[in-house]
Amino acid sequence: MINKNFLKLQSSYLFSTIAKKVKTFKAEHPEVDVISLGIGDVTQPLPKACIDAMHRAVDEMADTVTFRGYGPEQGYDFLREAIVKNDYEPRGVKLDLDEVFISDGAKSDCGNIGDILDTRCSVGVTDPVYPVYVDSNVMSGRAGDFVDGSWSNITFLPVSAANQFVPALPQKHIDIIYLCYPNNPTGTVLNKQQLAVWVEYALREKSLILFDAAYEAYIQHDDIPHTIYEIPGAKQCAIELRSYSKTAGFTGVRCGYTIVPKELKVPNPKEGEEEVMLNALWNRRQCTKFNGTSYITQRAAEAIYTEEGKQQVRQTVAYYMQNATMMREQLMQMGYEVFGGTDAPYIWLKTPAGVGSWEFFDLLLHQAGIVTTPGVGFGPSGEGYVRLTAFGKREDCERAIARIKELA
Repeated sequence: MINKNFLKLQSSYLFSTIAKKVKTFKAEHPEVDVISLGIGDVTQPLPKACIDAMHRAVDEMADTVTFRGYGPEQGYDFLREAIVKNDYEPRGVKLDLDEVFISDGAKSDCGNIGDILDTRCSVGVTDPVYPVYVDSNVMSGRAGDFVDGSWSNITFLPVSAANQFVPALPQKHIDIIYLCYPNNPTGTVLNKQQLAVWVEYALREKSLILFDAAYEAYIQHDDIPHTIYEIPGAKQCAIELRSYSKTAGFTGVRCGYTIVPKELKVPNPKEGEEEVMLNALWNRRQCTKFNGTSYITQRAAEAIYTEEGKQQVRQTVAYYMQNATMMREQLMQMGYEVFGGTDAPYIWLKTPAGVGSWEFFDLLLHQAGIVTTPGVGFGPSGEGYVRLTAFGKREDCERAIARIKELA
């Protein structure tokens, strides 16, 4: 018998649907030069420091003296030490190495973290939302039933221009809360005070926050936290997920990491037993189901933290953020209502009055040869928006904006 929860998944994955539409359009209109500002894949090459490190690691693998086989499932200490020293200590956050788990990307851990959590846990997500948060809980049986366009065990927290894209606290208890900031898809952020409200809620309700910080490198303003652990008490209620995909172009290399603090404990289902450390459970899960990220990849990730690597990453981030600034300003000059693009590489564009997300997606594709992502694909509150990414090449971003201007 199959896992019947997979049959509950609604239609196909958003980006698969977009890919099919684009494939059909290209087949019917081979003369059109299609510009993609849809899926958030990067276009700039890996930092040279990472490439050089990978070459050295490959050479090591060619010698019996320096060859490496299976590595530690949690990741090599050289990378974990670099993460603690560079990503957390400068922000006043102290972590032990065994609280850092290297992975093949934040998306994998985001989907797999549910393995250590009870399927009866209630779930809360912002709306619009990165589809993986919802679909992975559907697959595990945690989402409940899909009734009248919503999941019975998932609470959707709407964010829109009406509430400045700041989700309101739920009026009931939620066990697992997904927060992604800087946000995908809206490109908006929470400041420290706004994030502290959620930490306080989680501590009070004994809830778990899964904090997706995949885009923290794009933060430009000082009052925006780069890690949830900048908020007092967060180690007792939050797991943080990070990625090198958008930071250093690792979308095709695959590497990220997850922080599971040892202070994070949950009640033991066995009456009278001590609380359970999620750190220990996650470690057990990884040792059973994961053989570790490749040595070559981890050496590349380590190189990000060299002075040369840091400078090269900053240049790449600046390149994409310059794209975002240009797109944002040009679209606003055309009269569009635009959000995001200041602390994140995403533009959340409000569609013209009376035009739906998929309708505007089709219009831009068929009349301008531009691929976007319809906002409603991220949730009901995304209706009336499309997402544009700033990860394209500069000339493609400029040409896309010029085409949109011609439609205006």
